Amino acid sequence: ENMDQIPFHTVYLHGLIRDEKGEKMSKVKGNVVDPIDAIAQYGTDALRFTLMALAAQGRDVKLSADRVAGYRNFVTKLWNAARFTQISGCASMPDFDPGACELTVNRWIVGKVAECASRVTEALEAFKFNEAAGALYQFTWGTYCDWYLEFTKPVLDGGDDDAIAETKACTAWVLEQLLHLLHPLMPFVTEALWEETAAQRKGMLISADWPEFDSALADAAAAKEMDWVVRLISAIRSVR
Repeated sequence: ENMDQIPFHTVYLHGLIRDEKGEKMSKVKGNVVDPIDAIAQYGTDALRFTLMALAAQGRDVKLSADRVAGYRNFVTKLWNAARFTQISGCASMPDFDPGACELTVNRWIVGKVAECASRVTEALEAFKFNEAAGALYQFTWGTYCDWYLEFTKPVLDGGDDDAIAETKACTAWVLEQLLHLLHPLMPFVTEALWEETAAQRKGMLISADWPEFDSALADAAAAKEMDWVVRLISAIRSVR
């Protein structure tokens, strides 16, 4: 038999989906979360990501509308980040070499991308979908949006043309890798953003190769310096 004709070579059975209190859903109890209603209200990607994030091995999924709404905010965060990069003139450069970055902040984020990709790939291959979702959520919302995009604003507003060019290219490159890594969990918004930012690319994201990174992209010195800055700012905020 031709294996190419088999639609799914592996099927993963997740735990039972229950309501937020852990009760089995029942029309009699009135605690059913209708996926069609959830999709209409929050979007397919938000529901998919929610189910992935809660799909820990050996555990039932406790689903609630509030959880789906929370991950809808995550989808919005990604969309706004992509919009910000476009407004800032950050475009994908075919000849961009992430390993050649000179600015510490750019070497730091490149290493973080490689680290995140490794975690996500290992988690997906082991069917630990919640760990893949957690790694992507933490990197996208925290490392990329809340830290990197903020750290690079002064660079983009500065007068160093070389630093600006490198940072714009790096910012776009990181977003591109994020779209790759998020695609299995959030296929619709990532495909839409891929198309919108595809000035230098051809083909759909769904047919693109899964990204692979050289371990040499992890810059220990840059990571140590920037992680120290993140801890310092976080400590100051906590004191305030």
